[in-house]
Amino acid sequence: MSSALEKPQIIAHIQKSLNYTVFDSRWIPCSAKFVCMGNFARGSGVLQIYEIQHGELQLVREIEKAKPIKCGTFGATSLQQRHLATGDFDGSLNVWNLEVPESPVYSVKAHKEIINSIDGVGGLGIGDGAPEIVTGSRDGTVKVWDSRQKDTPVVNMEPMEGETKRDCWTVAFGHAFNEQDRCVCAGYDNGDIKLFDLRNMSLRWETNIKNGVCSVEFDRKDINMNKLVATSLEGKFHVFDMRTQHPTKGFASVSEKAHKSTIWQVRHLPQNRDIFMTAGGAGNLHLWKYEYPAQRTKKGADDVDMGVAGSVNLLQNVTLSTQPISSLDWSPDKQGLCVCSSFDQSVRVLIVTKLNTV
Repeated sequence: MSSALEKPQIIAHIQKSLNYTVFDSRWIPCSAKFVCMGNFARGSGVLQIYEIQHGELQLVREIEKAKPIKCGTFGATSLQQRHLATGDFDGSLNVWNLEVPESPVYSVKAHKEIINSIDGVGGLGIGDGAPEIVTGSRDGTVKVWDSRQKDTPVVNMEPMEGETKRDCWTVAFGHAFNEQDRCVCAGYDNGDIKLFDLRNMSLRWETNIKNGVCSVEFDRKDINMNKLVATSLEGKFHVFDMRTQHPTKGFASVSEKAHKSTIWQVRHLPQNRDIFMTAGGAGNLHLWKYEYPAQRTKKGADDVDMGVAGSVNLLQNVTLSTQPISSLDWSPDKQGLCVCSSFDQSVRVLIVTKLNTV
């Protein structure tokens, strides 16, 4: 019995039903507040800000917008400003000051179709270099934006002439450990994963995991690339060791089947990059820990260094909902606190215990 109690527990602390479909939820840095994004049944978009007060959720603010909002990030803003960047169903990228959210502080028609995924870097004291936002869209393009530059993206990564446009489902920044280096990883509906090197403006690596890629995330954005987790449609995820790239074999990886349903999202614990949570299509959450191998590199047959994959251990899992959990965000400030939203039109605040002992 004691061993069961020593494991981390995932406790549903607060649950709130919403009157709209929620697609994304994000903690507002340095606060006990988070923001939910989604759409009302009447077709308009909504931003809601909630604050935790005495163990309950208080609605601080609700803002209705013309278009449904699919995704958001605080990653490209300072801790003082805490501006939220959002991508909507119309392909627009907007940056909001949540204190005065009536009109955006930056707005651009970023894509021809829905923005599925967004990430930011260079803000919040995370990642060196310029504050940038990356967007991935159904139109097949991945674009990088600097909110100080109007109307045109800093980088536009699109299929070549004659290439099929694949639906880009997920984007993530990484490798932003100095002023010059920065990478973007993108995952597509056909299983493609592409790693773009923004310093050299080149495609650094690509692979295919044979199933639509729902979520990609580096374990840390602001370090020399270490690990990347990619999740897919049929309950499988892959952990790539990004430290050693072999010229032909690429990066070493380990894959794990969590369950039969889609893994909608992966999120690494901000306070420990080897612990991550996956959010599943059957309303479940799985907490994992990556164990490094004894040696991370070995010599291949060609006498060139290649990476060695570690292993993943399941620490805990819980079923919270009958519907998919579509978004998950750890609190950057309080270890073990997280918020998740699901398609049962609910948002839940969770507490994960004993994370410092695993």
